[in-house]
Amino acid sequence: MRHPALLIAMLACLPAAGAAAAPPAGMQAAIDHGAALFAHDSFGGTGTCDTCHVNGGRSPGKLPNGKPIPSLIGAAATYPQYRADEHRVVTLSQQIHRCIAGALHGKPPAPDSTDLADLEAYVASLSQGAVLKSQVE
Repeated sequence: MRHPALLIAMLACLPAAGAAAAPPAGMQAAIDHGAALFAHDSFGGTGTCDTCHVNGGRSPGKLPNGKPIPSLIGAAATYPQYRADEHRVVTLSQQIHRCIAGALHGKPPAPDSTDLADLEAYVASLSQGAVLKSQVE
């Protein structure tokens, strides 16, 4: 199951941290693989996702230019989001792709790849228990 909106919806239905139920085995495997990519893969670039999004994205970080960025906890609950400066909607998967290409100067995984879906699953897992925010007014 690799459709971004469905993936986020599935994760949003999971119990909050500390609850008894765990993600299905296949989902947990995707989250674990995404966490490994996040921490260790440079995608041919100058660092890893953890270079900017420290502590696995659980703590505030900094962009290469020094600009502070928030933790990724709850990030999946804010996507898709409308970017007024671009006059378009950006999905979580597209934002991950942009971070790899921009900040890391790497080659992002293909849009339909398992690696990109697993990175999205990991980032979405950080939002477990977060309230999904409507981007439609």
